[in-house]
Amino acid sequence: MTTHHYTLTISCPDRAGIIAAVSGFIAEHGGFIVEASYHTELEAQRFFMRQEIRADSLPFAADEFGRRFAALAATFEMNWQLSDSKLNKRLVILVSKQDHCLDDLLHRWRSGELQVDIPCVISNHEDLRSFVEWHGIPFIHVDMQDKLAAFKKIAALFDEYRGDTMVLARFMQIVPPFLCRRYTGKIINIHHSFLPSFVGAKPYHQAYLRGVKLIGATCHYVTDELDAGPIIEQDTVRIDHGDTVDDLVRYGRDIEKTVLARGLRYHVEDRVLVCGNKTIVFK
Repeated sequence: MTTHHYTLTISCPDRAGIIAAVSGFIAEHGGFIVEASYHTELEAQRFFMRQEIRADSLPFAADEFGRRFAALAATFEMNWQLSDSKLNKRLVILVSKQDHCLDDLLHRWRSGELQVDIPCVISNHEDLRSFVEWHGIPFIHVDMQDKLAAFKKIAALFDEYRGDTMVLARFMQIVPPFLCRRYTGKIINIHHSFLPSFVGAKPYHQAYLRGVKLIGATCHYVTDELDAGPIIEQDTVRIDHGDTVDDLVRYGRDIEKTVLARGLRYHVEDRVLVCGNKTIVFK
C-alpha cells in the first residue's frame, strides 16, 4: 500500500468472536479496513490476524487507537502490535566481505522499493567502507578479535542508532546467545542453504559432496541454536552433475539476494507472526 495506514497484528488463544470483536471495534470508530488476513494454527490452538486500516478513516492517531484497544486485547489475551506506515523500520545491516546481499538491499533502498531507513552498516572488515559511504550511510568497523567485546559493541551500536531490525547480510560470524535473547525476533539472517539441510559453514561445498539436485537459501530469525530459528522465506534452484562448487556458489548468490529481500519485506510490512519455531507469513 502507498496510502497512510496502520497495520494491526494479533496473536492469541483461538476462540469464537475474535474477528467480530476486532472488526467491530474498528467499524465503531469509522475505520476502513483495506486488507485482512487470518489463520488458526490448529495444533497450538492459536489465532493470528493482520489488518491494514486506512489512517484517515479514524478520528484519532495510533497512540489513541492503542489506548482504546487495550481493554479488548486484554479480554482475548492478545499479543498485539500497531504499526504506522509513516514510520519506516530502521535496519542495521551487518556484513563481512561478500557484498552481493548488501549491494542488492542498498539498491532496493535507494530506489524506494524497500521502504526502510538504514542508519548504519557494521562490518568486521574494512573492504566495503567506500561502497557504503558512497550511499551516504555511516560505516562502522568492529574488530572481532575479542568476540564477546565485539558483540557487546554491536549491541550498543544497534541501540545507539535506534535499530528495529538487525540484518545479517552474509555476516560470517556466529551471533552469541546473549544477543539472540536480547533481540528475539529482531535479528534476520540469510543462510546459503535450504535449511534444515547443510547448516553451518560452507553449505555449498556440503551440497556438492552430497550430490543434491537442488540448492537454496533461507531467510530466518536468529536464535541461539545455529541456523535453526523460525524460517521466513526460502527458495531453490536446480543443479546437475555438471555443476562445480563454484557454479553452486554463483547460483546461490542470486537466490540469496532475492530470498533475503522478500523475507525482509514481509518482516518490515509486519506480515510475519511467530508461532513457536514456525512462522505465519501473510503475503
